[in-house]
Amino acid sequence: MTTLTLIGKPDCHLCDVAREVVETVVAELPEDAVEVEELSIADDPALYAAWWEKIPVVLIDGSLHGHWRVSPDRLRAALAETIPAG
Repeated sequence: MTTLTLIGKPDCHLCDVAREVVETVVAELPEDAVEVEELSIADDPALYAAWWEKIPVVLIDGSLHGHWRVSPDRLRAALAETIPAG
């Protein structure tokens, strides 16, 4: 299973938009193909130190996919590479 991590914070408009993109793209994939976890820089000083000026941040299996704006097409392509065909 692929893990997609969305790092953001409360009351962040770009984070809300990124969440919508992630939810839409993941809903198109086979059930249980992607586990989505959300983390907040407000809850974790280490996340804050690493990402505060780049949120929202999307990680796929722990590797940086992108930050600030999430492209649905780019996210689809990246997730397609992680999910076995069939």
